Amino acid sequence: MLIAGRVVACTVGFAVFAASGVVWYEYTSLTDGMTTSKALEETKKDAPKHLDNSINLLLIGLDSRKAMDGSDLDPSIVENDLHAGHDSEVGGYNTNSLILLHIPAGGGKVQAVSIPRDDYVMTYKGDGTKLGMAKIKEAYGNAKDEFNKSPKAKGLKGPDLEKAGRDVGRAATIRTVQTFLDQPIDHVAEVNLKGFYDIAKALQPIEVCLTHPVDDPIIARTATTAGGGTGLKLPAGHSKLDAAQALSFVRQRHHLDGGHGNSDDFARTHRQQAFISSVVHNLKQKGIIGDLGKMQDLVGVVQQDLVIDNQWNVLDFAQQAPNLTGGNAEFRTLPVADLRPVDGQDVNIVNPPQIQKIVKQLFGYADAAAAPAPTDPTPTGTATTPAPAQPTANSTPTAAKAVTVDVLNASSAAGVSSSNEAKVLVGMGFKEGRTGPAATKPKNTTVTYGKGAKEAADQIAARYGVAATESASAGADKVVVTLGTTFTGVASDRPTAAPTDPGTNVAQQGPMVDAQSDGGIPCVF
Repeated sequence: MLIAGRVVACTVGFAVFAASGVVWYEYTSLTDGMTTSKALEETKKDAPKHLDNSINLLLIGLDSRKAMDGSDLDPSIVENDLHAGHDSEVGGYNTNSLILLHIPAGGGKVQAVSIPRDDYVMTYKGDGTKLGMAKIKEAYGNAKDEFNKSPKAKGLKGPDLEKAGRDVGRAATIRTVQTFLDQPIDHVAEVNLKGFYDIAKALQPIEVCLTHPVDDPIIARTATTAGGGTGLKLPAGHSKLDAAQALSFVRQRHHLDGGHGNSDDFARTHRQQAFISSVVHNLKQKGIIGDLGKMQDLVGVVQQDLVIDNQWNVLDFAQQAPNLTGGNAEFRTLPVADLRPVDGQDVNIVNPPQIQKIVKQLFGYADAAAAPAPTDPTPTGTATTPAPAQPTANSTPTAAKAVTVDVLNASSAAGVSSSNEAKVLVGMGFKEGRTGPAATKPKNTTVTYGKGAKEAADQIAARYGVAATESASAGADKVVVTLGTTFTGVASDRPTAAPTDPGTNVAQQGPMVDAQSDGGIPCVF
Protein backbone atom coordinates (compact mmCIF):
# COMPACT_ATOMS: atom_id res chain seq x y z
CA MET A 1 0.00 0.00 0.00
CA LEU A 2 1.19 3.42 -0.64
CA ILE A 3 2.15 4.46 2.71
CA ALA A 4 5.13 6.13 1.21
CA GLY A 5 2.97 9.09 0.34
CA ARG A 6 3.62 10.34 3.83
CA VAL A 7 7.23 10.63 3.10
CA VAL A 8 6.67 13.13 0.34
CA ALA A 9 5.23 15.54 2.87
CA CYS A 10 8.39 15.46 4.92
CA THR A 11 10.61 15.65 1.85
CA VAL A 12 8.84 18.74 0.63
CA GLY A 13 8.95 20.32 4.05
CA PHE A 14 12.69 19.86 4.42
CA ALA A 15 13.31 21.27 0.96
CA VAL A 16 11.18 24.35 1.37
CA PHE A 17 12.75 25.23 4.71
CA ALA A 18 16.23 25.05 3.18
CA ALA A 19 15.24 27.09 0.14
CA SER A 20 13.67 29.68 2.38
CA GLY A 21 16.84 30.12 4.39
CA VAL A 22 15.75 28.34 7.59
CA VAL A 23 18.79 28.03 9.81
CA TRP A 24 20.39 24.68 10.52
CA TYR A 25 19.31 24.39 14.17
CA GLU A 26 15.68 24.70 13.11
CA TYR A 27 16.11 21.85 10.64
CA THR A 28 17.77 19.80 13.36
CA SER A 29 14.86 20.40 15.71
CA LEU A 30 12.46 19.32 12.97
CA THR A 31 14.14 15.96 12.48
CA ASP A 32 15.08 15.38 16.13
CA GLY A 33 13.74 12.03 17.32
CA MET A 34 13.16 10.65 13.83
CA THR A 35 14.43 7.13 13.15
CA THR A 36 17.35 7.00 10.74
CA SER A 37 18.83 4.09 8.82
CA LYS A 38 22.38 3.22 7.73
CA ALA A 39 21.08 1.11 4.83
CA LEU A 40 22.39 3.46 2.13
CA GLU A 41 26.02 3.27 3.21
CA GLU A 42 26.67 -0.18 1.78
CA THR A 43 24.57 0.21 -1.36
CA LYS A 44 26.30 3.44 -2.46
CA LYS A 45 29.73 1.83 -2.75
CA ASP A 46 29.20 0.60 -6.31
CA ALA A 47 25.90 2.24 -7.26
CA PRO A 48 25.30 3.33 -10.88
CA LYS A 49 26.88 6.70 -11.59
CA HIS A 50 24.87 9.90 -11.71
CA LEU A 51 24.79 11.58 -15.12
CA ASP A 52 24.05 14.99 -13.58
CA ASN A 53 23.28 16.64 -10.24
CA SER A 54 19.74 15.33 -9.98
CA ILE A 55 18.47 13.53 -6.89
CA ASN A 56 16.76 10.13 -6.75
CA LEU A 57 14.62 9.43 -3.72
CA LEU A 58 13.21 5.95 -3.09
CA LEU A 59 9.89 5.89 -1.26
CA ILE A 60 9.09 2.61 0.46
CA GLY A 61 5.65 1.68 1.72
CA LEU A 62 6.02 -1.26 4.10
CA ASP A 63 2.90 -3.38 4.49
CA SER A 64 3.68 -4.30 8.08
CA ARG A 65 1.34 -4.56 11.06
CA LYS A 66 4.26 -4.23 13.48
CA ALA A 67 5.81 -1.31 15.35
CA MET A 68 9.45 -0.26 14.92
CA ASP A 69 10.53 -2.49 17.82
CA GLY A 70 8.90 -5.54 16.24
CA SER A 71 5.94 -5.64 18.60
CA ASP A 72 2.45 -6.18 17.23
CA LEU A 73 0.23 -3.18 16.68
CA ASP A 74 -2.95 -3.08 18.73
CA PRO A 75 -5.24 -5.63 16.99
CA SER A 76 -8.26 -3.38 17.46
CA ILE A 77 -6.49 -0.54 15.60
CA VAL A 78 -5.39 -2.86 12.80
CA GLU A 79 -8.86 -4.31 12.34
CA ASN A 80 -11.14 -1.36 13.09
CA ASP A 81 -9.11 1.70 12.00
CA LEU A 82 -6.79 0.30 9.37
CA HIS A 83 -9.25 -2.28 8.03
CA ALA A 84 -6.21 -4.52 7.58
CA GLY A 85 -7.40 -7.77 9.14
CA HIS A 86 -6.57 -8.93 12.61
CA ASP A 87 -3.40 -10.97 12.12
CA SER A 88 -0.12 -9.11 12.73
CA GLU A 89 1.69 -11.49 10.38
CA VAL A 90 -0.44 -10.50 7.36
CA GLY A 91 1.64 -8.53 4.88
CA GLY A 92 4.86 -9.60 6.55
CA TYR A 93 7.64 -7.23 5.53
CA ASN A 94 6.58 -6.82 1.92
CA THR A 95 7.36 -3.47 0.29
CA ASN A 96 3.98 -3.14 -1.37
CA SER A 97 4.81 0.33 -2.63
CA LEU A 98 8.06 1.32 -4.33
CA ILE A 99 8.32 4.71 -6.00
CA LEU A 100 11.52 6.27 -7.32
CA LEU A 101 11.21 10.05 -7.31
CA HIS A 102 13.60 11.83 -9.72
CA ILE A 103 14.15 15.51 -8.90
CA PRO A 104 15.94 17.11 -11.89
CA ALA A 105 18.97 19.28 -11.29
CA GLY A 106 17.92 22.07 -13.61
CA GLY A 107 14.27 22.36 -12.73
CA GLY A 108 11.37 21.02 -14.72
CA LYS A 109 8.91 18.29 -13.93
CA VAL A 110 9.65 15.82 -11.18
CA GLN A 111 9.33 12.28 -12.52
CA ALA A 112 8.03 9.54 -10.25
CA VAL A 113 8.01 5.92 -11.37
CA SER A 114 6.11 3.24 -9.51
CA ILE A 115 7.53 -0.28 -9.63
CA PRO A 116 4.78 -2.92 -9.61
CA ARG A 117 5.24 -4.94 -6.45
CA ASP A 118 5.00 -8.33 -8.18
CA ASP A 119 7.73 -7.69 -10.77
CA TYR A 120 9.75 -10.92 -10.92
CA VAL A 121 13.41 -9.87 -10.75
CA MET A 122 16.78 -10.89 -9.41
CA THR A 123 16.88 -9.68 -5.81
CA TYR A 124 20.03 -8.77 -3.91
CA LYS A 125 21.37 -8.26 -0.43
CA GLY A 126 22.75 -4.86 0.45
CA ASP A 127 26.31 -5.96 -0.35
CA GLY A 128 25.36 -7.08 -3.85
CA THR A 129 25.17 -10.81 -3.09
CA LYS A 130 22.25 -12.43 -4.85
CA LEU A 131 19.15 -13.42 -2.93
CA GLY A 132 17.59 -15.07 -5.98
CA MET A 133 14.67 -14.52 -8.35
CA ALA A 134 11.58 -13.29 -6.50
CA LYS A 135 8.88 -10.65 -6.52
CA ILE A 136 10.58 -7.32 -5.94
CA LYS A 137 8.41 -6.67 -2.88
CA GLU A 138 9.91 -9.74 -1.18
CA ALA A 139 13.55 -8.57 -1.16
CA TYR A 140 13.07 -6.74 2.17
CA GLY A 141 11.50 -9.62 4.08
CA ASN A 142 13.69 -12.32 2.55
CA ALA A 143 16.89 -10.46 3.45
CA LYS A 144 15.60 -9.74 6.95
CA ASP A 145 14.69 -13.40 7.52
CA GLU A 146 18.08 -14.57 6.30
CA PHE A 147 19.86 -12.11 8.57
CA ASN A 148 17.85 -13.21 11.61
CA LYS A 149 19.08 -16.78 11.06
CA SER A 150 22.70 -15.78 10.46
CA PRO A 151 25.64 -15.59 12.93
CA LYS A 152 25.54 -11.79 12.61
CA ALA A 153 22.26 -11.77 14.53
CA LYS A 154 23.69 -13.78 17.41
CA GLY A 155 23.31 -11.92 20.69
CA LEU A 156 20.74 -9.46 19.31
CA LYS A 157 17.27 -9.57 20.82
CA GLY A 158 14.02 -7.65 20.77
CA PRO A 159 14.19 -4.09 19.39
CA ASP A 160 17.93 -4.39 18.58
CA LEU A 161 17.33 -7.47 16.44
CA GLU A 162 14.35 -5.83 14.76
CA LYS A 163 16.28 -2.63 13.97
CA ALA A 164 19.26 -4.51 12.53
CA GLY A 165 17.02 -6.81 10.50
CA ARG A 166 15.04 -3.94 9.04
CA ASP A 167 18.23 -2.15 8.03
CA VAL A 168 19.30 -5.29 6.19
CA GLY A 169 15.88 -5.42 4.51
CA ARG A 170 16.08 -1.77 3.45
CA ALA A 171 19.57 -2.25 2.04
CA ALA A 172 18.36 -5.27 0.05
CA THR A 173 15.45 -3.26 -1.34
CA ILE A 174 17.70 -0.32 -2.28
CA ARG A 175 20.25 -2.58 -3.98
CA THR A 176 17.55 -4.53 -5.84
CA VAL A 177 15.80 -1.39 -7.09
CA GLN A 178 18.92 0.45 -8.20
CA THR A 179 20.20 -2.67 -10.01
CA PHE A 180 16.83 -3.34 -11.67
CA LEU A 181 16.45 0.28 -12.84
CA ASP A 182 20.18 1.01 -13.31
CA GLN A 183 19.74 4.22 -11.32
CA PRO A 184 21.60 5.45 -8.21
CA ILE A 185 19.53 6.02 -5.09
CA ASP A 186 20.55 9.08 -3.08
CA HIS A 187 18.01 8.93 -0.28
CA VAL A 188 15.39 6.58 1.06
CA ALA A 189 12.29 7.08 3.17
CA GLU A 190 10.05 4.35 4.56
CA VAL A 191 6.66 4.47 6.25
CA ASN A 192 4.55 1.60 7.53
CA LEU A 193 0.80 1.06 7.61
CA LYS A 194 0.23 2.81 10.92
CA GLY A 195 2.28 5.82 9.80
CA PHE A 196 0.04 6.33 6.82
CA TYR A 197 -3.05 6.29 8.99
CA ASP A 198 -1.60 8.71 11.55
CA ILE A 199 -0.64 11.36 9.04
CA ALA A 200 -3.88 10.96 7.09
CA LYS A 201 -5.67 11.58 10.38
CA ALA A 202 -3.58 14.69 11.01
CA LEU A 203 -4.37 16.06 7.54
CA GLN A 204 -7.96 14.89 7.06
CA PRO A 205 -10.10 15.52 5.16
CA ILE A 206 -8.13 14.24 2.16
CA GLU A 207 -9.68 15.15 -1.18
CA VAL A 208 -9.68 12.56 -3.96
CA CYS A 209 -11.35 12.23 -7.34
CA LEU A 210 -12.78 9.12 -9.01
CA THR A 211 -13.80 8.63 -12.62
CA HIS A 212 -16.24 5.88 -11.57
CA PRO A 213 -18.26 5.18 -8.41
CA VAL A 214 -16.78 2.65 -5.98
CA ASP A 215 -18.49 -0.02 -3.89
CA ASP A 216 -16.04 -2.41 -2.22
CA PRO A 217 -17.87 -4.33 0.52
CA ILE A 218 -15.87 -6.17 3.17
CA ILE A 219 -16.01 -9.95 2.69
CA ALA A 220 -15.32 -11.94 5.83
CA ARG A 221 -12.61 -14.58 5.73
CA THR A 222 -13.90 -18.15 6.01
CA ALA A 223 -12.49 -21.65 5.70
CA THR A 224 -13.13 -21.56 1.97
CA THR A 225 -12.72 -17.87 1.07
CA ALA A 226 -9.75 -15.55 1.53
CA GLY A 227 -11.95 -12.58 2.36
CA GLY A 228 -11.12 -9.02 1.38
CA GLY A 229 -12.65 -5.69 0.59
CA THR A 230 -12.17 -2.35 2.32
CA GLY A 231 -15.74 -1.20 2.88
CA LEU A 232 -15.13 1.86 0.70
CA LYS A 233 -18.19 3.31 -1.03
CA LEU A 234 -17.80 6.58 -2.94
CA PRO A 235 -19.51 8.34 -5.85
CA ALA A 236 -17.77 9.41 -9.03
CA GLY A 237 -16.15 12.83 -8.82
CA HIS A 238 -14.55 14.58 -5.86
CA SER A 239 -14.88 13.30 -2.29
CA LYS A 240 -13.31 14.31 1.01
CA LEU A 241 -12.11 11.36 3.08
CA ASP A 242 -11.27 10.77 6.71
CA ALA A 243 -8.16 8.76 7.62
CA ALA A 244 -9.84 5.35 7.51
CA GLN A 245 -11.44 6.10 4.14
CA ALA A 246 -8.13 7.39 2.76
CA LEU A 247 -6.45 4.14 3.78
CA SER A 248 -9.23 2.17 2.07
CA PHE A 249 -8.88 4.36 -1.04
CA VAL A 250 -5.23 3.44 -1.58
CA ARG A 251 -5.56 -0.20 -0.47
CA GLN A 252 -8.59 -1.21 -2.52
CA ARG A 253 -7.88 -4.34 -4.58
CA HIS A 254 -11.36 -5.55 -5.51
CA HIS A 255 -13.85 -4.11 -8.02
CA LEU A 256 -11.13 -2.07 -9.74
CA ASP A 257 -10.36 -1.51 -13.41
CA GLY A 258 -8.84 -4.68 -14.80
CA GLY A 259 -11.12 -7.11 -13.03
CA HIS A 260 -8.80 -9.51 -11.25
CA GLY A 261 -5.31 -10.54 -10.26
CA ASN A 262 -2.28 -8.35 -10.83
CA SER A 263 -4.19 -5.89 -13.02
CA ASP A 264 -5.99 -4.69 -9.90
CA ASP A 265 -2.60 -3.89 -8.43
CA PHE A 266 -1.91 -1.53 -11.33
CA ALA A 267 -5.19 0.32 -10.77
CA ARG A 268 -4.40 0.56 -7.07
CA THR A 269 -0.96 1.98 -7.88
CA HIS A 270 -2.62 4.82 -9.80
CA ARG A 271 -4.75 5.51 -6.70
CA GLN A 272 -1.59 5.72 -4.64
CA GLN A 273 0.03 8.14 -7.07
CA ALA A 274 -3.05 10.36 -7.04
CA PHE A 275 -3.04 10.28 -3.26
CA ILE A 276 0.51 11.64 -3.09
CA SER A 277 -0.53 14.53 -5.32
CA SER A 278 -3.55 15.20 -3.11
CA VAL A 279 -1.45 15.19 0.05
CA VAL A 280 1.08 17.69 -1.32
CA HIS A 281 -1.84 19.86 -2.46
CA ASN A 282 -3.37 19.54 1.01
CA LEU A 283 -0.12 20.58 2.71
CA LYS A 284 0.12 23.67 0.57
CA GLN A 285 -3.53 24.64 0.99
CA LYS A 286 -3.32 24.34 4.78
CA GLY A 287 -0.16 26.44 4.95
CA ILE A 288 1.90 23.63 6.42
CA ILE A 289 4.65 23.92 3.82
CA GLY A 290 6.92 26.78 4.86
CA ASP A 291 5.64 26.89 8.46
CA LEU A 292 8.20 25.34 10.81
CA GLY A 293 5.79 24.99 13.72
CA LYS A 294 3.13 23.22 11.67
CA MET A 295 5.72 20.92 10.12
CA GLN A 296 7.08 20.06 13.57
CA ASP A 297 3.58 19.11 14.68
CA LEU A 298 3.12 16.94 11.60
CA VAL A 299 6.49 15.21 11.93
CA GLY A 300 5.77 14.66 15.62
CA VAL A 301 2.70 12.66 14.64
CA VAL A 302 4.42 10.38 12.14
CA GLN A 303 8.04 10.13 13.32
CA GLN A 304 7.44 6.92 15.26
CA ASP A 305 6.51 5.22 11.97
CA LEU A 306 8.84 7.07 9.57
CA VAL A 307 12.43 6.11 8.70
CA ILE A 308 14.84 8.21 6.63
CA ASP A 309 18.46 7.51 5.73
CA ASN A 310 21.18 8.91 7.97
CA GLN A 311 22.80 10.73 5.02
CA TRP A 312 19.78 12.95 4.45
CA ASN A 313 21.05 16.49 4.12
CA VAL A 314 18.56 19.29 3.76
CA LEU A 315 21.01 21.26 1.61
CA ASP A 316 20.76 18.56 -1.08
CA PHE A 317 17.20 19.67 -1.71
CA ALA A 318 17.56 23.42 -1.51
CA GLN A 319 17.35 23.93 -5.27
CA GLN A 320 15.52 20.89 -6.59
CA ALA A 321 12.67 19.73 -4.38
CA PRO A 322 10.55 22.92 -4.22
CA ASN A 323 9.24 21.88 -7.65
CA LEU A 324 7.13 19.34 -5.81
CA THR A 325 5.15 21.99 -3.97
CA GLY A 326 3.78 23.39 -7.20
CA GLY A 327 2.31 20.07 -8.25
CA ASN A 328 4.95 19.95 -10.97
CA ALA A 329 5.23 16.17 -10.99
CA GLU A 330 4.24 13.25 -13.20
CA PHE A 331 3.65 9.72 -11.95
CA ARG A 332 4.06 6.66 -14.17
CA THR A 333 3.86 2.94 -13.56
CA LEU A 334 6.60 0.86 -15.18
CA PRO A 335 5.28 -1.67 -17.69
CA VAL A 336 5.28 -5.43 -17.47
CA ALA A 337 5.65 -7.79 -20.44
CA ASP A 338 3.30 -10.48 -19.21
CA LEU A 339 1.35 -11.80 -16.21
CA ARG A 340 2.06 -15.47 -15.59
CA PRO A 341 2.36 -18.02 -12.78
CA VAL A 342 5.89 -19.03 -11.79
CA ASP A 343 6.42 -21.67 -9.11
CA GLY A 344 2.75 -21.52 -8.20
CA GLN A 345 2.50 -17.75 -7.74
CA ASP A 346 1.30 -15.03 -10.09
CA VAL A 347 4.14 -12.70 -11.08
CA ASN A 348 4.87 -9.87 -13.50
CA ILE A 349 7.32 -10.88 -16.20
CA VAL A 350 9.58 -7.91 -16.98
CA ASN A 351 12.47 -7.06 -19.30
CA PRO A 352 15.16 -5.25 -17.25
CA PRO A 353 17.11 -3.75 -20.20
CA GLN A 354 13.88 -2.35 -21.60
CA ILE A 355 12.83 -0.97 -18.20
CA GLN A 356 16.21 0.72 -17.78
CA LYS A 357 15.89 2.45 -21.17
CA ILE A 358 12.41 3.67 -20.28
CA VAL A 359 13.59 5.10 -16.95
CA LYS A 360 16.55 6.87 -18.58
CA GLN A 361 14.23 8.36 -21.17
CA LEU A 362 11.81 9.56 -18.49
CA PHE A 363 14.63 11.13 -16.54
CA GLY A 364 15.68 13.13 -19.60
CA TYR A 365 18.96 11.50 -20.51
CA ALA A 366 19.43 12.19 -24.22
CA ASP A 367 21.75 9.26 -24.80
CA ALA A 368 19.12 6.75 -23.73
CA ALA A 369 17.78 4.93 -26.76
CA ALA A 370 14.02 4.78 -27.15
CA ALA A 371 12.72 1.60 -25.56
CA PRO A 372 10.19 -0.72 -27.14
CA ALA A 373 6.87 -0.26 -25.40
CA PRO A 374 4.72 -3.33 -24.75
CA THR A 375 1.16 -2.17 -25.34
CA ASP A 376 -0.37 -5.64 -25.04
CA PRO A 377 0.83 -7.78 -22.12
CA THR A 378 -0.72 -10.97 -23.50
CA PRO A 379 1.74 -13.68 -24.62
CA THR A 380 -0.08 -14.50 -27.85
CA GLY A 381 -0.13 -12.84 -31.25
CA THR A 382 2.13 -12.60 -34.25
CA ALA A 383 5.74 -12.32 -33.21
CA THR A 384 8.25 -10.12 -34.94
CA THR A 385 11.97 -10.64 -35.16
CA PRO A 386 13.28 -9.26 -31.88
CA ALA A 387 16.20 -6.92 -31.67
CA PRO A 388 18.82 -8.10 -29.21
CA ALA A 389 18.34 -6.63 -25.77
CA GLN A 390 21.22 -4.32 -24.90
CA PRO A 391 22.45 -5.02 -21.38
CA THR A 392 23.88 -2.45 -19.04
CA ALA A 393 26.65 -2.97 -16.54
CA ASN A 394 24.07 -3.55 -13.86
CA SER A 395 21.65 -5.70 -15.85
CA THR A 396 24.08 -8.40 -16.98
CA PRO A 397 23.84 -11.44 -14.69
CA THR A 398 26.93 -11.99 -12.58
CA ALA A 399 27.02 -15.67 -13.56
CA ALA A 400 26.27 -15.06 -17.24
CA LYS A 401 29.87 -15.15 -18.50
CA ALA A 402 30.26 -18.74 -17.31
CA VAL A 403 26.93 -20.03 -18.65
CA THR A 404 26.23 -21.23 -22.19
CA VAL A 405 22.67 -21.37 -23.50
CA ASP A 406 21.39 -23.80 -26.14
CA VAL A 407 18.16 -22.73 -27.86
CA LEU A 408 16.10 -25.41 -29.60
CA ASN A 409 12.92 -24.59 -31.49
CA ALA A 410 9.71 -26.64 -31.65
CA SER A 411 7.55 -23.70 -32.73
CA SER A 412 6.45 -23.08 -36.29
CA ALA A 413 5.14 -19.55 -35.62
CA ALA A 414 6.11 -16.83 -38.09
CA GLY A 415 9.18 -14.88 -37.00
CA VAL A 416 10.25 -17.40 -34.35
CA SER A 417 13.65 -19.02 -34.70
CA SER A 418 16.22 -20.46 -32.34
CA SER A 419 18.90 -18.12 -33.69
CA ASN A 420 16.81 -15.02 -32.99
CA GLU A 421 16.12 -16.15 -29.45
CA ALA A 422 19.80 -16.93 -28.96
CA LYS A 423 20.66 -13.35 -29.97
CA VAL A 424 18.31 -11.99 -27.31
CA LEU A 425 19.89 -14.20 -24.64
CA VAL A 426 23.38 -13.17 -25.75
CA GLY A 427 22.20 -9.57 -25.34
CA MET A 428 21.30 -10.45 -21.76
CA GLY A 429 24.94 -11.49 -21.20
CA PHE A 430 24.90 -15.25 -21.79
CA LYS A 431 27.10 -17.27 -24.17
CA GLU A 432 25.50 -18.65 -27.30
CA GLY A 433 25.48 -22.43 -27.57
CA ARG A 434 23.74 -24.75 -30.01
CA THR A 435 20.74 -23.58 -32.01
CA GLY A 436 18.40 -25.47 -34.30
CA PRO A 437 15.24 -27.60 -34.30
CA ALA A 438 14.16 -29.40 -31.15
CA ALA A 439 14.17 -33.19 -31.04
CA THR A 440 11.04 -33.14 -28.89
CA LYS A 441 7.82 -31.17 -29.31
CA PRO A 442 6.75 -29.82 -25.91
CA LYS A 443 3.61 -27.68 -25.95
CA ASN A 444 5.06 -25.09 -23.56
CA THR A 445 8.56 -23.62 -23.52
CA THR A 446 10.94 -25.37 -21.13
CA VAL A 447 14.17 -24.26 -19.47
CA THR A 448 16.54 -26.88 -18.03
CA TYR A 449 19.96 -26.42 -16.50
CA GLY A 450 22.97 -28.35 -15.33
CA LYS A 451 25.24 -27.97 -12.32
CA GLY A 452 26.31 -24.39 -11.59
CA ALA A 453 23.69 -22.76 -13.83
CA LYS A 454 20.64 -22.42 -11.59
CA GLU A 455 20.76 -18.63 -11.14
CA ALA A 456 21.21 -18.03 -14.85
CA ALA A 457 18.42 -20.49 -15.63
CA ASP A 458 16.04 -18.70 -13.26
CA GLN A 459 16.71 -15.40 -15.03
CA ILE A 460 16.18 -16.96 -18.44
CA ALA A 461 13.04 -18.79 -17.31
CA ALA A 462 11.56 -15.52 -16.09
CA ARG A 463 11.70 -14.24 -19.66
CA TYR A 464 9.37 -17.03 -20.74
CA GLY A 465 7.21 -17.08 -17.63
CA VAL A 466 8.15 -20.64 -16.69
CA ALA A 467 10.07 -22.36 -13.91
CA ALA A 468 13.55 -23.72 -14.63
CA THR A 469 14.22 -27.37 -13.80
CA GLU A 470 17.52 -29.13 -13.16
CA SER A 471 18.61 -31.84 -15.59
CA ALA A 472 21.88 -33.77 -15.68
CA SER A 473 21.54 -34.03 -19.46
CA ALA A 474 21.94 -30.25 -19.80
CA GLY A 475 25.58 -30.35 -18.76
CA ALA A 476 27.54 -28.29 -16.25
CA ASP A 477 27.31 -24.49 -16.60
CA LYS A 478 24.73 -24.86 -19.35
CA VAL A 479 21.08 -23.93 -19.87
CA VAL A 480 18.85 -25.48 -22.52
CA VAL A 481 15.83 -23.53 -23.77
CA THR A 482 13.27 -25.45 -25.81
CA LEU A 483 10.72 -23.19 -27.47
CA GLY A 484 7.35 -24.92 -27.23
CA THR A 485 4.93 -25.53 -30.08
CA THR A 486 2.65 -22.76 -28.76
CA PHE A 487 5.45 -20.19 -28.48
CA THR A 488 4.78 -17.14 -30.67
CA GLY A 489 7.30 -14.71 -29.19
CA VAL A 490 7.72 -12.61 -26.07
CA ALA A 491 5.44 -9.58 -25.93
CA SER A 492 8.13 -7.21 -24.66
CA ASP A 493 10.26 -7.86 -27.77
CA ARG A 494 7.66 -6.47 -30.14
CA PRO A 495 8.84 -3.07 -31.37
CA THR A 496 6.56 -0.06 -31.50
CA ALA A 497 7.07 3.46 -32.79
CA ALA A 498 9.52 5.35 -30.64
CA PRO A 499 8.13 8.43 -28.92
CA THR A 500 9.44 11.72 -30.32
CA ASP A 501 9.01 13.64 -27.08
CA PRO A 502 10.74 12.20 -23.99
CA GLY A 503 7.90 13.53 -21.86
CA THR A 504 5.07 11.83 -23.74
CA ASN A 505 4.00 8.41 -24.94
CA VAL A 506 6.46 6.67 -22.63
CA ALA A 507 5.71 3.01 -22.06
CA GLN A 508 3.82 2.58 -18.84
CA GLN A 509 1.21 0.38 -17.21
CA GLY A 510 -2.01 2.36 -17.49
CA PRO A 511 -2.51 6.13 -17.65
CA MET A 512 -0.07 8.69 -16.31
CA VAL A 513 -1.12 10.55 -13.16
CA ASP A 514 -0.33 14.25 -13.52
CA ALA A 515 -0.04 16.17 -10.24
CA GLN A 516 -1.08 19.38 -12.03
CA SER A 517 -4.37 17.99 -13.31
CA ASP A 518 -7.64 19.16 -11.77
CA GLY A 519 -5.97 21.59 -9.39
CA GLY A 520 -3.67 19.03 -7.82
CA ILE A 521 -6.37 16.38 -7.29
CA PRO A 522 -5.99 13.96 -10.25
CA CYS A 523 -9.02 11.84 -11.13
CA VAL A 524 -8.38 8.08 -11.30
CA PHE A 525 -10.44 4.92 -11.66
